[in-house]
Amino acid sequence: MKVKLHDIGEGMTQADINHFFVEPGDVVKADDPLVEVQTDKMTAEIPAPTSGTIKEIKVERGSTVAVGTTVMILEPQGTFRTTRSIDKKVEKKVSNREAEGQFKPSHSPKRILAAPYTRKIARENDIKIEQVNGTGPANRITDEDVYSFINGSSQSATDVPMDAPVKTDDQASPKTIPYKGMRKQIGKKMVQSLFTIPHCTHFEEIDVTELISLRKQLKKQGKSVSATIFFMKALTICLKEFPLFNASLDEENETIFLYDECHIGLATDTSEGLIVPVMKNVEKKSFAKLQLEMKELIDKATNQSLTLQECKGSTFTISNVGPLGGSTGATPIINAPEVGLMAFHKTKKRPVVNEQDEIVVRSMMNISMSYDHRVVDGASAVAFTNRFTELIENPTLLVVELM
Repeated sequence: MKVKLHDIGEGMTQADINHFFVEPGDVVKADDPLVEVQTDKMTAEIPAPTSGTIKEIKVERGSTVAVGTTVMILEPQGTFRTTRSIDKKVEKKVSNREAEGQFKPSHSPKRILAAPYTRKIARENDIKIEQVNGTGPANRITDEDVYSFINGSSQSATDVPMDAPVKTDDQASPKTIPYKGMRKQIGKKMVQSLFTIPHCTHFEEIDVTELISLRKQLKKQGKSVSATIFFMKALTICLKEFPLFNASLDEENETIFLYDECHIGLATDTSEGLIVPVMKNVEKKSFAKLQLEMKELIDKATNQSLTLQECKGSTFTISNVGPLGGSTGATPIINAPEVGLMAFHKTKKRPVVNEQDEIVVRSMMNISMSYDHRVVDGASAVAFTNRFTELIENPTLLVVELM
């Protein structure tokens, strides 16, 4: 039986082979993980379609293979006697042992519960995941379990001795890292988006003093709500009033799709690169529910444990780079096939002249709004950001609009 790389979602065409969980000769059960692959959005495991024995691995670890490629050969359970010649005496002994219930496969991989990112930590530190004791639910191995194992074995006999010779070169050579996997897929998507969509970026500054004050009041009452949640809620109002921004363009079929639901992509920086989990139906959810959902998605993105459904279907994307510090502006690349992307930058206290011509200190934040100039024009982008600014600068008005 050929085990092939199949399309695990959104019309993927290829994937990188990250890690094999089995070797030729291993006996597996149906749904046991066989190989870990990396697509442009997520890390996934390909399970065994049936119980049997691994006969041959057809591709190399680290290679990039196309959908439909045979990854390995699996001999279904109960067919091995017809496919190879066995000495009669040995066959008889094996049959007797099977009848007595004493026969056990020499290679039967243990089902290990661990997220792909947790496995990655173990591999990068030359740790066999099977050696780590899991403390999570159902003995699931967590990141902390792997780190604890590493710290506990740091003084093992396999460590390099202090007097080991150090190899030096007279001429320094540059270090290299592979440009593949998620980093490569992100690059491809950015290039495709930038060279397909005529980008235009509109900049605006917003007074968030009143929003900060409201969040402080809520925190005193034991209700902590991120500024990003307020931004998303304000955007749902803007996207309803300016539907061309909650859309996608099918240029080949000359069609613009307008969406009723607001599925907002949340650009998230991880150790593996930029990942965009999706907050579904933001317009229908409460502030508290969105806060919990956002934290859960960010945690999953950081741990490389997002599902395909959690990474697809966005209609508009945001990028909150303010917490990273130092950013006052940018020209974000649109998350194709969407029409717009808004980035929020660092909040700074600045002297501002108010309507009474008084100089006052206010908390100001810059935003960058990139949009597809094939679908919307500059005047629409200005109107969109003006409405967003109005709602954020007057959070009471935002709450009233949501009622």
